[in-house]
Amino acid sequence: MFEIKKICCIGAGYVGGPTCSVIAQMCPKIQVTVVDVNEARINAWNSDTLPIYEPGLKEVVESCRGRNLFFSTSIDDAIREADLVFISVNTPTKTYGMGKGRAADLKYIEACARRIVQNSNGYKIVTEKSTVPVRAAESIRRIFDANTKPDLDLQVLSNPEFLAEGTAIKDLKNPDRVLIGGDDSPEGQKAVRALCAVYEHWVPKEKILTTNTWSSELSKLAANAFLAQRISSINSISALCEATGADVEEVARAIGTDQRIGNKFLKASVGFGGSCFQKDVLNLVYLCEALNLPEVARYWQQV
Repeated sequence: MFEIKKICCIGAGYVGGPTCSVIAQMCPKIQVTVVDVNEARINAWNSDTLPIYEPGLKEVVESCRGRNLFFSTSIDDAIREADLVFISVNTPTKTYGMGKGRAADLKYIEACARRIVQNSNGYKIVTEKSTVPVRAAESIRRIFDANTKPDLDLQVLSNPEFLAEGTAIKDLKNPDRVLIGGDDSPEGQKAVRALCAVYEHWVPKEKILTTNTWSSELSKLAANAFLAQRISSINSISALCEATGADVEEVARAIGTDQRIGNKFLKASVGFGGSCFQKDVLNLVYLCEALNLPEVARYWQQV
């Protein structure tokens, strides 16, 4: 089986930094290098004042930084040395052209793909960590195919992150599941098994789910859309409570004790926030429209 000994993560943001810090701590024999074009951000990761705050993150970083965890702006060198490259860059909503205001903008993902193929030889696993639209892996593969060279074998996987702000380290160390999507080909399954082996250092095998890349990509979008839907639902009930004199917190508690529903994401508020929910719902709406599913698109448009 192909063994991953060196990992490069492109993108030192909210997902890339904590995720790779936990991987480095849990896999002391794997060298993990997180790279970014933003020198100030990399300097912060190498300082006592990290660029983001998450409970427990500083302790994780300090336990392995300089040993098997490194933060650098030397992107090309890190790509060349890596067995596996995570793409963990921003996927904002498009502000131009077809899909403006709804579709995900893949320009940063595609720029990473071009840089990876330029600096790679032999066998390498390239893994989407960013939340991407369905079939984004195909866009990456097209770039790889257009720039192929002798003996180059780049396998594309989808491995979305399901961490939440405020509990990122807990979520990474004790995940509900780890989802890995890859091709059904022998080479694709070889890549899937190699990434599974990394997570198996601390995640029980039964929590590591494998599927194809399309299903993996859609699962992340769907998960965020479902969470946004729950928040929208309790907010609609909140309006009803105000009109009837009911207590929305008591109603939420009563609903949440039903095991079929659960008590998470049932806090009434002005709306759903965070960096992902709104853009992922809009992305899902655009996807439904592009696939000629207008009724489904209208449903998610209301969330």
